[in-house]
Amino acid sequence: MSKRNKWLLIIGALVIIVLLAAVGMKKNRGNATVETEMPEVRTIIETVSASGKIQPEIEVKISAEVSGQIISMSVKEGDVVEEGQLLVQINPDIYESALNRANAALNTALSNLASAKARKAQAQAQFMVATKNFERNETLLEQGAISQADFDQALSSFEVAKADLEAAEESVKSASFQIKSAEASKTEASDNLGRTKLIAPQAGTVTAVTKEEGERVLGTGMTQGETIMKVSKLSTMEVNVEVNESDIVKVHLGDTAIVEVDAYLDQKFKGIVTEIGNTALNAIDGMSMNMDQVTNFSVKIRILPSSYAHLTQGRDESYSPFRPGMSATVDIQSESSKSLSIPVRAVATRTDTSTVSLREKLAQDKSESTEAEEPVLCVFVVENGKAQLRVVETGIQDSKFIEIKSGLKEDDEVVIGPYDQVSRKLRNGVLVEVSNGKTAE
Repeated sequence: MSKRNKWLLIIGALVIIVLLAAVGMKKNRGNATVETEMPEVRTIIETVSASGKIQPEIEVKISAEVSGQIISMSVKEGDVVEEGQLLVQINPDIYESALNRANAALNTALSNLASAKARKAQAQAQFMVATKNFERNETLLEQGAISQADFDQALSSFEVAKADLEAAEESVKSASFQIKSAEASKTEASDNLGRTKLIAPQAGTVTAVTKEEGERVLGTGMTQGETIMKVSKLSTMEVNVEVNESDIVKVHLGDTAIVEVDAYLDQKFKGIVTEIGNTALNAIDGMSMNMDQVTNFSVKIRILPSSYAHLTQGRDESYSPFRPGMSATVDIQSESSKSLSIPVRAVATRTDTSTVSLREKLAQDKSESTEAEEPVLCVFVVENGKAQLRVVETGIQDSKFIEIKSGLKEDDEVVIGPYDQVSRKLRNGVLVEVSNGKTAE
């Protein structure tokens, strides 16, 4: 074959290819290529995702109620302690001195009471003598045996003895009150001396130590003093997460949660919601709220020990695979439903005037008026090779699928992609072609 003939064959083949491409483009001109899927009955679990930190469910801060220097610290971070065990000893010297002074003051008050009682007995005796003398002089005055001046002298002695007795009785009462005050001071001094020994209020693990032996601590009896250490029960751990205000209404006590801990890759643990905050985190303690701030609520999820039992096998009972402060992500399963569903990407929001009748029907079902321009949730189904818009009522959704309450049947062929076609380009009644090459019928 000559070189010229070869070139003619090549040119002819190129012309044929161009003609075939032109025919194909003409055939597909105006048709949208889409992907479709049939609705299915699935179990959909709606989840609320949040992240936070792991912390012990029960954690006690050991703080000083009295001030002083730490002279002994018998535990360190990570130690397991029993209830009632001595943790820290604060220098007791000044508190022992205060107790000694209180004892001395109490003894003085007791002595004063004894003296007051003796004076009272003396005053009672003098009052008795003055009373008898007054009664005799009163009789003698009636008989005219004594003068009025002698009677007045006896009366004066009687009144003085009476006043002395009343004063002695008040002295006894005062001494009794002084004893009560001294006893209270002794009790306070004894309590303060006892507070120099910090005792473990519960069994657990020392998870933090903020002071060292030899340092001074500041403590007051009225408010919380400086925190020296924390004792936590690591057998029950929880995740404290922040949930946005738009999702908090979906969360309920007792909801199941799936917990993923960054330290344990490819492992999931089961949890349960135990506490839901009623006040936004940025409004606690009277803080002013900025409208630009994100409003979150605290939610606590207990990690069930049965879900991480495989990590504690062969370990001591006090061992916990989780440590306070670890990062975790939770998916709270707020609601579930087994119903007709489609992929989330198949649902779009449209304002197409061709769906006015559908809008009006939906408005009548809900007993409310709906403007023609108001956006509605809708999907596209393929019927006779054309895309038909359907207004749907949706329910809960997960990361992939969304529940369809009304507007679709199981035998409807739903357009699920491409995304730009579903969300913007596709119009009601246009010709479409399914992406697998078969024309929709």
